[in-house]
Amino acid sequence: MTETTLTSADAARLIDHTLLKPEATRADVDALIAEAVELGTYSVCVSPSMLPLVLPEGTDLKVAVVAGFPSGKHTSAVKAAEAAEAVRAGADEVDMVIDVGAAVAGDYASLEEDIAAVRQAVPAPTVLKVIIESAALSDDAIVGACKAAESAGADFVKTSTGFHPAGGASEHAVRLMAETVGGRLGVKASGGVRTLADAQKYVAAGATRLGVSGSRALLADSAAASSGASSY
Repeated sequence: MTETTLTSADAARLIDHTLLKPEATRADVDALIAEAVELGTYSVCVSPSMLPLVLPEGTDLKVAVVAGFPSGKHTSAVKAAEAAEAVRAGADEVDMVIDVGAAVAGDYASLEEDIAAVRQAVPAPTVLKVIIESAALSDDAIVGACKAAESAGADFVKTSTGFHPAGGASEHAVRLMAETVGGRLGVKASGGVRTLADAQKYVAAGATRLGVSGSRALLADSAAASSGASSY
């Protein structure tokens, strides 16, 4: 998929339609689900306290839930228990946050153990995504964290929580992550994915999933571009 072929439908099927604000209410999550179904996004991504979700009958919408969010400084046992509880409550996918400090310190063995604990708690077919907070890491640490995620049996590596002061996704980080996992894992770009241009550049760099909170605006931009209108 290239920059010229990312249609509105293409983009929608890559999106985890996300609501992780701490002030979110159940009414907000209900609205998120309705919007996701309307827009045709791949999933909704919510906080674990919002489970279980009530999905419209017949929808193929997936449910993603975060674990160890947003700091990653929880113990592995806590992350694993949170993930397992979420799956019991209906989650199809878990987006866990690593201990970013361990990555900064180059302690990739600890990262692998942390991720493996969650993987053991939520085995396949649950999809496990590993948030590495790429904006806070050196290139070497990004590569090390991605290798730890792969060794631990994760399905995706993900750039960002969207809550770290260092920032969210970058084209460079997505490309480096994609090169490191070599198609063996998916790559999710998250944090600051707001426009069609953002989606295009991350997909071109190797992203196979997008974390987006403003999906309607992004997809409207995509639809306008597909019809020949300018998006810039």
